[in-house]
Amino acid sequence: MSNILVTRSSMPPMQEYIDEITAIWDSHWLTNMGEKHKLLQSELKKMLEADNVELFTNGHMALELTIQAFGFKEGSEVITTPYTFISTTHAIVRNRLKPVFCDINPNNYTIDVEKIEDLITDKTVAILPVHVYGNICDVEKIQQIADKHGLKVIYDAAHSFGEKYKEKSVAEFGDVSCFSFHATKVFNTIEGGAACYSDTALGTKLYQLKNFGIVDEETINGIGANAKMNEFCAAMGICNLRHFDEEIAKREVVYNRYIENLEGIQGIKTNRSQENVKYNYAYFPIIIEPSIYGKTRDDLHDLLLNNGIGSRRYFYPISNACDCYSKEYDANDTPIALDISKKVLTLPMYADLTNDIVDKICSIIKGQVIKE
Repeated sequence: MSNILVTRSSMPPMQEYIDEITAIWDSHWLTNMGEKHKLLQSELKKMLEADNVELFTNGHMALELTIQAFGFKEGSEVITTPYTFISTTHAIVRNRLKPVFCDINPNNYTIDVEKIEDLITDKTVAILPVHVYGNICDVEKIQQIADKHGLKVIYDAAHSFGEKYKEKSVAEFGDVSCFSFHATKVFNTIEGGAACYSDTALGTKLYQLKNFGIVDEETINGIGANAKMNEFCAAMGICNLRHFDEEIAKREVVYNRYIENLEGIQGIKTNRSQENVKYNYAYFPIIIEPSIYGKTRDDLHDLLLNNGIGSRRYFYPISNACDCYSKEYDANDTPIALDISKKVLTLPMYADLTNDIVDKICSIIKGQVIKE
């Protein structure tokens, strides 16, 4: 078996991308919110049913600059989850705010809404939940808590592009929803990201912050960054957006093949799509219970790797167990997140993954001999 990576970037036909970028050679406009940037912004606004969309060079800068745009007082607290990519935590800390870690729901791995209020103090300014593997947070309860305590809600929506909950776009929840368009995501612009929001005043700040804080040729009224999406990335996004529905349909086939193969295996828990959610099949995580399955997560990871199959311990370690945070935080304070992080393995998941390959991966998990 040739090596199988855990993910593979979706790309349009080469000629389609060449046709899309040809105009860039005519204009020589490579960045600074050119025509491709504006077109992608417009198309995403329609597709995501968002009031406003601001594009960024990557998903991390979308999140970090969104937090900055709110102007929270230094040292304020943001309640979030440790079960996420480290970018989420870094975005809070780089704004000189304090992350307060809330444990997760063991069924869908999103923030446990029943534990949020106990963590609120007079320093709390926001809740930063994370949609995980395409699983949507309890957005209704989170908003109720935020409204009750006067808090902002900023969603890390990196895993949930294109999804809907009760027919409402995931981009519409909270004060802001931030997306990643990294090459590994269900929709990519090679590198990129976006913030979706309704408050136009916030949008003005986001626009300025991603462009060095520049207001006009003579006015710079804030300390911003250089986080503008370039024209080539925007062009890739325009092309990929045309194929998004068919890509998701292909991913659904892969997802269903995994479920067909793995359901019922003792010690293996699969991730099932939620009720009322239009799912994007972003990832295929499994949870391994070693006492039942007979192997640890790391055993299975190594076994797959020895057979040319990449898998990922994602998320591991959780944020409050990382070296840069472990001196200040104790991961045992979020025991469910800690436990899941030691048992989770994401399997290869992408649109072009064939049934034959999925079957071979599952055969290894089942302990069956692969016949080439």
